[in-house]
Amino acid sequence: MFRNTGTSFNTSDALIRLILINVGVFLLLKIAYVFLWAAQSTHIYQWLVFHLAMPAEGSLLLRRPYTLITYFFTHEGFWHILFNMLFLYWFGRILQEFLGNRRLVALYILGGLAGGVLYFLLYNVLPPLQAIRPVTVLLGASASVYAIVVGAATLRPTYTVHLLLFGPVQIRWIAVFFVLLSFTEIGSANTGGNFAHLGGSLMGYLYIKGLQKGTDAGAWISFLLDKISRLFSRKPRLKVHRPPLEKVRAHNTARRAGNEAQGTSSSLQDEIDRILDKISEQGYDSLTPEEKQKLWDASRNL
Repeated sequence: MFRNTGTSFNTSDALIRLILINVGVFLLLKIAYVFLWAAQSTHIYQWLVFHLAMPAEGSLLLRRPYTLITYFFTHEGFWHILFNMLFLYWFGRILQEFLGNRRLVALYILGGLAGGVLYFLLYNVLPPLQAIRPVTVLLGASASVYAIVVGAATLRPTYTVHLLLFGPVQIRWIAVFFVLLSFTEIGSANTGGNFAHLGGSLMGYLYIKGLQKGTDAGAWISFLLDKISRLFSRKPRLKVHRPPLEKVRAHNTARRAGNEAQGTSSSLQDEIDRILDKISEQGYDSLTPEEKQKLWDASRNL
């Protein structure tokens, strides 16, 4: 229903690219730590991580607003990034299959933003957190990953995976388990992280429900990535010749009316209508090579 494999910004496999960015940042930080440790300057490493992580203190966030994005690409612990990337890959593949690259990236970013916003709001509202707010920071892709997990479970709740020791399990129960776990862990040492998990989870659910109603809350992210990609693209723009879509639609409608008058139908005309509707909803670039060929063949018969 939502399948869309066309991409405007330059990525053949957005899921792998997201994982590579996270792993790349992690490795760069670890390499920097080794050299700084040898130079007895680990305070520089702490300063660097502090400026990539998102602070809970409002005055600090105002000076470093970019951390609302950098935090969900930054990890320090090996197990932290390992489990995040594994879940991102497992559940991201499901979303990628049904939604395509653009919406996968959009949900990853939206989940991170939602997790960061909820974390910030609750740390500035709940009384038990006021004393530690100035020294609390958030880092890790968990909010984005939770958005992907819950998004996949909302889109395909009965999709079944096989878990060691448990056997076949529907992904909706995996999502419910981890959301409840995060909720029950509020008040622990990772309270901020659990707030972010819940924010990402809520975004994952709302994003898919919005798509099911015809609203893409991440369209603006795809648009921005599109613009950024074009700025850094050195490839010359090629003029793409497309068939006269309005003429094709008018001709197809006329032929359909003639067939109906004669009491006959045409599966080819139905297919052309489907392709034209797809162009209206997702753009010409979303068509597969086979669909483009059918459209060209139809235009030649005008």
